[in-house]
Amino acid sequence: MNKKERALKVYGILNTKYPNVGTFLAYKNPYELLIAVILSAQCTDKRVNLVTPGLFSSFPTPERLSKGPLSLIKEKIKSINFFNNKSKNIQETAELLVLRHHSKVPQTLNELIKLPGVGRKTANVVLGQAFNTPGITVDTHVNRVSNRLGFTKQTDAVKAEKELMSLWPTDYWIKFSSILILHGRETCQARKPLCDTCEFLAYCPFNK
Repeated sequence: MNKKERALKVYGILNTKYPNVGTFLAYKNPYELLIAVILSAQCTDKRVNLVTPGLFSSFPTPERLSKGPLSLIKEKIKSINFFNNKSKNIQETAELLVLRHHSKVPQTLNELIKLPGVGRKTANVVLGQAFNTPGITVDTHVNRVSNRLGFTKQTDAVKAEKELMSLWPTDYWIKFSSILILHGRETCQARKPLCDTCEFLAYCPFNK
C-alpha cells in the first residue's frame, strides 16, 4: 500500500471515529473566530473559550475592539498566555479590519497573514471554518502525527502543509486537520503515543 492509499485509509478511519468535527473554539461569526484563533496560539482552546465570552461582550465588533482601552482588553484576556502581546495584536487586527476591509474578515490567505498575530495556521483555520475554503492547518499535533505516519518528513509547517495537500482530495482538507488534531490529543500523544489503542496501527510505520 503506497503513501496515498494509506493516507486515504487513515482519513476514512478517523472520519468514522469523529463524524461531526468542526473547530474547537466557540464563536458566532468570522470576526469572533479570527480573534479567538489569534488568542489560541500556545494556549488551550478550553482556556480561550473561557475568556472570549467576556471579551466579545465588551467588544462585539471590530470597531469597538479597535477603539477600546488596551488596559481593559488586557484585563479581559489576562489568563491567556502572552496576553500583553496578544492584546496588542487583536486590537491592531481590529483596526486593520476597519481601515482596510470595511470591518469584515478578509477571505484570502494573503490578506489574512498581513494581520498582526496571524500566520498560515491561523489563516487556514479561519478560511476553512468561517468560509469553507479548503486548506490544511498544520499545528504541532498535525505535524507530529503526520511525521509518525510517514506522510511527511518535514518539520517546517509550510513545507509539511504543501506535502500533505498532495495526499488527500481538496474537499477532505478542512476536516482532515480537525480529526488529526483530535487523534494527536487523544491517542498519538507527544510523550507517549497510545499505540496499543490506535485504530490504524496496521497502517502506521512509527513502531515498525
